[in-house]
Amino acid sequence: MKIYKSAIFAAALLTFGATSCDSYLDKEVDLTLQSEMVFGDYDMTRGALAKLYEYLPDAFQGYSDTQFRLSQDCMTDNAIDFWGVARYHSIMDDAYDATNHWFSSHYWNNDYRGIRACNQFIANAKESVVGNAEKKGDDNKLYDRWIAEARVIRALLHFELIGYFGDIPIVADDENGNPIILSPGMTIPDRTPAADALQWVADEMDKYKDNLPFRYQNEDENWGRVNGAAAYALKSRALLYKASPLHNPTGDKALWTAAAKAATDFLAKNATISNPYRLHTTSANDPEENYYAIFTSNPVMSNEYILSRSVWTTLNLVYFNAPCGFSGAISNTGYCNPTQNLVDAYETKNGLPIDQDPSYDPQNPYANRDPRLAQTIFYHDMVWGDGDEARPLDMNHVSDDEGQGVDYARGNGGTCTGYYCKKYVHNIRYDGTIGNQRVACPIFRFGEILLNAAEALNEVGQTSEAIQYIDQLRARVGMPSYAGKSQDQLRERLQNERRIELCFEDHRFYDCRRWKLFEGQTLDSEKNLPYYKQLYHLYGVTIHKSDATKYVYGESEKYSRQTFTAPKNYFFPIPFSEIQRIGLTQTPGWEL
Repeated sequence: MKIYKSAIFAAALLTFGATSCDSYLDKEVDLTLQSEMVFGDYDMTRGALAKLYEYLPDAFQGYSDTQFRLSQDCMTDNAIDFWGVARYHSIMDDAYDATNHWFSSHYWNNDYRGIRACNQFIANAKESVVGNAEKKGDDNKLYDRWIAEARVIRALLHFELIGYFGDIPIVADDENGNPIILSPGMTIPDRTPAADALQWVADEMDKYKDNLPFRYQNEDENWGRVNGAAAYALKSRALLYKASPLHNPTGDKALWTAAAKAATDFLAKNATISNPYRLHTTSANDPEENYYAIFTSNPVMSNEYILSRSVWTTLNLVYFNAPCGFSGAISNTGYCNPTQNLVDAYETKNGLPIDQDPSYDPQNPYANRDPRLAQTIFYHDMVWGDGDEARPLDMNHVSDDEGQGVDYARGNGGTCTGYYCKKYVHNIRYDGTIGNQRVACPIFRFGEILLNAAEALNEVGQTSEAIQYIDQLRARVGMPSYAGKSQDQLRERLQNERRIELCFEDHRFYDCRRWKLFEGQTLDSEKNLPYYKQLYHLYGVTIHKSDATKYVYGESEKYSRQTFTAPKNYFFPIPFSEIQRIGLTQTPGWEL
């Protein structure tokens, strides 16, 4: 055991403004006041709980930072950040070390501050102040519910740390069950092996998930709060990760069985409530719109969103994602450029990979494809724009030196792959006019639970049952069933389905690692594989006016490769300054 002296654990509870438009999350309280004053008052205790939500993971945080602006998928094979100074490039190039790794210091500091704040709340909130009476509805045993909310948030922050750092110190409860509030001079736990830490997260959810309403009855007031469904979902994801090759090198089937049970337990519990979570569809149940509508309809009280960090009323996702040619009232940059690798991962409407379907034509590449392609990615000749007052315009990504398309490049924005990200981008008028839109990226949504169940069930040999779950997602967009697939065939298609269904929701970075997709591949060995199976090389398309060779495929114009070295790049380094203070063992491969 080491003596811990770092400021991140010793810091006082931070104050921060709530960004959600939800009434609950708008509550604020100054936590620099004495704890007796804060936790001796009902409203201030409620405000202290609300502040814990500021630490939740947020896939949109990059859109408010001048050195991010975009999705975390820009440090995977799914997308490239056009912006030259983006920090994502350092991850792709392995250009940081433990002394200056921004991602390490940011996530390490933020999550442990949040954990400390949770522990302070758990230790100081008073049942006599909050009340714990049995009531009908959402406020039943309110004190127990608030403590459970804080404990779920604490576990979720530990889970995020595991994803980034692998083995971590678990800062939870002491041997007497009291929350650990670290300060200078106190000892801290050593790093817990990642697989054991994931089990701890799952066990925590078992303790507290039923102290929360599975889904709140009054979502006008409570949407955005941690609920029982979020706890079930976190257990499902934690055990899925634990069962995956990165943390289960022997392929222990018992771990997959536990993961399958966690996912199906969610589905069984969900089926018992009057307003269950379910896949979002449009009123017309249109396969050509159903998927896009999940992320552009008002996310508040969505039947598919289980938990989201917050709701933004913003145009940032339009500015930084929409094609740069849509300018006027606003000035789009379109920094987020999906790769050809991702585009090629979308099957044909026949349910086949493009390299296995003779009907696929690389000179007419977007015809007869999985409808999610057109609902997720802007591509050349796509018709886009609100036509109420003026005709919609075709995307023009032509890259010829003479007569470049308006959507190819403009100022400091453009596309280096031939594509832009459409997911989360609301419709826009041809002149760039659009009002502020409400957007949110889910931490958990119902579609992920179906994928979790399908993956785990397939690994334990229940392939037919797994197909039933994944087929629900495919049916929503009019794609054919995977009936008849073998276990190995379904494993490959499940990984692909998860990639396209959850793209730009902060899953790909972790999935590539937990599946150990980089193992056995190198820059040279993967060159003969289809683009969608390549990880190191990042591809795009250049579009020319010539009809004969309109689409020319090759490496991206910028940042065409990523670096991965095992075991180093499976996890981030612990900040070196923390290693010096704490004396923990550094993440393998990052030693100085």
